[in-house]
Amino acid sequence: MLFSYLAHRKACVEKQNERQARIAELPARYKEPIGSKDASILAQSVSSLVESVQSGQTDPSDVLTAYGKEALKAHAETNCLTEIMIQSAETWAKECNRKGPLAGVPVSLKEMVSVAGWDSSIGYSAWIGRPLQKDSPLVRLLRDAGAVPYVKTNVPITLMSGESYSDLFGRTTNPHKKTHSAGGSSGGEGALLAYGGSRIGIGTDVAGSVRIPAHYSGVYSIKASSGRFLRTGNTTGIPGQEGVPPVFSPMARTLEDLETFWKAIFSMKPWEYDHACLVMPWKDFSSEGTFKWGVMWDDGVVFPSPACKRALETVVDALRNYGHEVIDIHPPSPYEGLKIASQLLIADGGRTATQHIRTGESNDAGVAQAVGMASLPRWIKQLYVGYIRYIKRDDLYAGLVEGWHERKVFDYWPLVAQREDYRRRWFEMWQEEKLDFVLTVPNALPAVPHNGMKDGFKALGYTLLFNLLDYTAGVLPITHVHAVKDKLDADWQPRNGIEKAVYRMYDSEAMDGLPVGVQVVGRRLEEEKVLAGMKALEHLLRREGIAYKLLNA
Repeated sequence: MLFSYLAHRKACVEKQNERQARIAELPARYKEPIGSKDASILAQSVSSLVESVQSGQTDPSDVLTAYGKEALKAHAETNCLTEIMIQSAETWAKECNRKGPLAGVPVSLKEMVSVAGWDSSIGYSAWIGRPLQKDSPLVRLLRDAGAVPYVKTNVPITLMSGESYSDLFGRTTNPHKKTHSAGGSSGGEGALLAYGGSRIGIGTDVAGSVRIPAHYSGVYSIKASSGRFLRTGNTTGIPGQEGVPPVFSPMARTLEDLETFWKAIFSMKPWEYDHACLVMPWKDFSSEGTFKWGVMWDDGVVFPSPACKRALETVVDALRNYGHEVIDIHPPSPYEGLKIASQLLIADGGRTATQHIRTGESNDAGVAQAVGMASLPRWIKQLYVGYIRYIKRDDLYAGLVEGWHERKVFDYWPLVAQREDYRRRWFEMWQEEKLDFVLTVPNALPAVPHNGMKDGFKALGYTLLFNLLDYTAGVLPITHVHAVKDKLDADWQPRNGIEKAVYRMYDSEAMDGLPVGVQVVGRRLEEEKVLAGMKALEHLLRREGIAYKLLNA
């Protein structure tokens, strides 16, 4: 155990020194202030950049320089980067496909994305010094499209948290407030995009991992349904986990950039790169006209905070003002979905994700708590559940905890059957109501203080629900927390233990200025339609004069 601990500490020092050395070794121009040429490049949309590179007006090396500078500034502020690939990217930029649909565009990658010659440690100190032998299909497609990978971004160890921290790379902070989280597990991406050090990034999502960072940091994302976006050949801490489908999905600084990127990816026929991709060409869906929206105000576990509720009300009011049909919905119990999804995710007792953690290596407090509960002897677990249910009088939390344990295959198949029946009931609700979209919050709270996932992991129901259903779900920023408007009522009382623990973190004054988003949900494989819904919303908010203002815009 001592040798394991010493190896861990040595690896952390080595990796952090390596990262710093790669920054120090960059050409002097990356340390210079942002000039007028850089500023002009940074202000352009992805489509404008591509057009400029394709026409020969802009050199990809100049684009890389501008984004390299801004990414390093973002990293200095938020600790969002892991692998600094900029020096290699200089060659990639010179050799990029200048006629491709992403010609010369720098693309940031979540730490787990496999790039030949670079580590993909996802925060495990045991995984450093093991560079990948080849690019994943996703990276090959990006290169063929003319894109230039240039940095990788921070994640939580195990990838199972809504906060991005590891001993190996440290903690990523929110670009709006250093005291608060940038989210997870794609938190480094969210911070980098919000700051302006990237316009397009790749994240992953199995419980909200692109949507929570988008909500926390004020950027855009659409979680794809399984099979719609490339995913094979990359690193993960939980290989083989399919009970709740894991997906790779893009994140972007603006909605326009997000649309440009989706279309560019599909123009490259991703199914010819990755066997897991469905042969489904992109089909434009009009954002004109009106839609029918079903609003889910409450998941029955944690009611949205005043800030998040206000953002949702703002959107609902705008939709109604412009003739959209908006109804309140009462879908199959979201709490039931949370129970099924959490049991599927931890059906191995958390052993797969934690087996690579060395002695003394930090784990996320929430993940450690969940894994600890899952590994308790069953008789102790029963006593603890009884205490919560009958002494604490919290049947809701007890119902969650009692299902967290390692399962044999005989016990696992019935859980998958429950998932399928739950999906059927949601399908029937959607058909009966004839909905175009479901509208809800991405999380009950805005960005939480650091270490907030100790309790916050129990309240991921607003995102995890749609992973379980495998629905397409997008997040777009709407407003910012207001210290006075979003103050919690003095007479507010929690309904259960989870809500009580989560609301201990809510403080409108401490959270003042943090972004707040909403979530637009479509059915499975409706990425084009969800994008159209998001565009319709943003258009209405602009007409109302209340469009979201980007950080450093």
